[in-house]
Amino acid sequence: QVQLVESGGGLVQAGGSLRLACAASGRTFSNNAMGWFRQAPGKEREFVAAISRRGGSTSYANSVVGRFTISRDNGKNTIYLQMNSLKPEGTAVYYCAAAGFQTSGLTTVSGYDYWGQGTQVTVSS
Repeated sequence: QVQLVESGGGLVQAGGSLRLACAASGRTFSNNAMGWFRQAPGKEREFVAAISRRGGSTSYANSVVGRFTISRDNGKNTIYLQMNSLKPEGTAVYYCAAAGFQTSGLTTVSGYDYWGQGTQVTVSS
Protein backbone atom coordinates (compact mmCIF):
# COMPACT_ATOMS: atom_id res chain seq x y z
CA GLN A 1 0.00 0.00 0.00
CA VAL A 2 3.07 2.22 -0.02
CA GLN A 3 4.97 3.12 -3.17
CA LEU A 4 8.46 4.60 -2.98
CA VAL A 5 10.69 6.25 -5.56
CA GLU A 6 14.23 7.42 -4.94
CA SER A 7 16.03 10.25 -6.66
CA GLY A 8 19.21 12.27 -6.36
CA GLY A 9 21.85 9.67 -7.09
CA GLY A 10 24.79 10.37 -9.33
CA LEU A 11 28.55 10.61 -9.66
CA VAL A 12 30.51 12.60 -7.10
CA GLN A 13 34.14 12.94 -6.10
CA ALA A 14 35.43 11.64 -2.81
CA GLY A 15 34.81 14.20 -0.10
CA GLY A 16 31.80 15.60 -1.89
CA SER A 17 28.15 15.66 -0.91
CA LEU A 18 24.91 14.37 -2.30
CA ARG A 19 21.30 14.45 -1.14
CA LEU A 20 18.95 11.60 -1.86
CA ALA A 21 15.19 11.88 -1.70
CA CYS A 22 12.47 9.28 -1.46
CA ALA A 23 8.92 10.23 -2.32
CA ALA A 24 6.17 8.06 -0.87
CA SER A 25 2.61 7.57 -2.00
CA GLY A 26 -0.30 5.34 -1.10
CA ARG A 27 -1.20 4.65 2.49
CA THR A 28 -0.60 7.35 5.09
CA PHE A 29 3.08 8.14 5.03
CA SER A 30 3.23 9.27 8.63
CA ASN A 31 2.30 5.77 9.82
CA ASN A 32 5.58 4.34 8.55
CA ALA A 33 9.03 4.37 9.97
CA MET A 34 11.49 4.67 7.10
CA GLY A 35 15.00 3.61 6.28
CA TRP A 36 17.82 3.82 3.80
CA PHE A 37 19.89 0.82 2.73
CA ARG A 38 22.66 0.37 0.22
CA GLN A 39 24.06 -2.50 -1.76
CA ALA A 40 27.46 -2.54 -3.41
CA PRO A 41 28.52 -5.07 -6.06
CA GLY A 42 29.28 -8.42 -4.49
CA LYS A 43 27.96 -7.40 -1.08
CA GLU A 44 24.74 -7.86 0.83
CA ARG A 45 22.26 -5.05 1.24
CA GLU A 46 23.23 -3.16 4.37
CA PHE A 47 21.52 -0.75 6.71
CA VAL A 48 22.44 2.91 6.44
CA ALA A 49 19.93 4.97 8.41
CA ALA A 50 16.40 4.91 9.81
CA ILE A 51 13.90 7.41 11.09
CA SER A 52 10.78 7.05 13.20
CA ARG A 53 7.25 7.91 12.09
CA ARG A 54 7.37 11.47 13.32
CA GLY A 55 11.07 11.94 12.79
CA GLY A 56 11.89 12.24 16.46
CA SER A 57 14.30 9.31 16.52
CA THR A 58 17.03 8.35 14.09
CA SER A 59 19.53 5.56 13.81
CA TYR A 60 22.69 5.21 11.75
CA ALA A 61 25.14 2.56 10.74
CA ASN A 62 28.48 3.04 12.44
CA SER A 63 30.13 3.53 9.08
CA VAL A 64 28.15 6.70 8.33
CA VAL A 65 27.73 8.30 11.74
CA GLY A 66 28.71 11.94 11.63
CA ARG A 67 28.62 12.11 7.84
CA PHE A 68 25.06 11.15 6.85
CA THR A 69 21.79 12.64 8.07
CA ILE A 70 18.34 11.17 7.57
CA SER A 71 15.29 13.42 7.79
CA ARG A 72 11.65 13.43 6.81
CA ASP A 73 9.01 15.91 5.80
CA ASN A 74 5.64 14.30 6.38
CA GLY A 75 3.89 17.24 4.77
CA LYS A 76 5.70 16.39 1.53
CA ASN A 77 5.59 12.61 2.05
CA THR A 78 9.33 12.54 1.52
CA ILE A 79 12.42 11.39 3.35
CA TYR A 80 15.96 12.48 2.64
CA LEU A 81 19.48 11.26 3.09
CA GLN A 82 22.09 13.98 3.20
CA MET A 83 25.46 12.42 2.52
CA ASN A 84 28.60 14.42 3.26
CA SER A 85 32.28 13.51 3.10
CA LEU A 86 31.52 10.72 0.68
CA LYS A 87 34.03 7.92 0.30
CA PRO A 88 34.62 5.49 -2.56
CA GLU A 89 33.37 2.74 -0.25
CA GLY A 90 30.00 4.46 -0.39
CA THR A 91 29.54 3.51 -4.02
CA ALA A 92 26.35 1.46 -4.13
CA VAL A 93 22.73 1.39 -5.11
CA TYR A 94 20.81 3.17 -2.38
CA TYR A 95 17.32 1.99 -1.51
CA CYS A 96 14.51 3.64 0.39
CA ALA A 97 12.28 1.39 2.50
CA ALA A 98 9.12 1.70 4.57
CA ALA A 99 8.26 -0.36 7.62
CA GLY A 100 4.81 -1.57 8.52
CA PHE A 101 2.76 -0.27 11.40
CA GLN A 102 4.53 -2.79 13.61
CA THR A 103 8.04 -3.77 12.66
CA SER A 104 10.51 -6.34 13.92
CA GLY A 105 13.29 -3.77 13.74
CA LEU A 106 14.66 -0.94 11.65
CA THR A 107 18.28 -1.93 11.13
CA THR A 108 17.70 -5.06 9.06
CA VAL A 109 16.11 -5.75 5.70
CA SER A 110 13.49 -7.98 7.31
CA GLY A 111 12.08 -5.04 9.23
CA TYR A 112 10.68 -3.38 6.12
CA ASP A 113 7.67 -4.15 3.96
CA TYR A 114 8.10 -1.78 1.02
CA TRP A 115 11.08 -0.87 -1.14
CA GLY A 116 11.91 1.62 -3.83
CA GLN A 117 13.72 0.81 -7.05
CA GLY A 118 17.03 2.21 -5.90
CA THR A 119 19.28 5.00 -7.10
CA GLN A 120 22.94 4.63 -8.04
CA VAL A 121 25.58 6.56 -6.14
CA THR A 122 29.12 6.45 -7.45
CA VAL A 123 31.98 8.05 -5.54
CA SER A 124 35.21 8.49 -7.47
CA SER A 125 38.68 8.67 -5.92
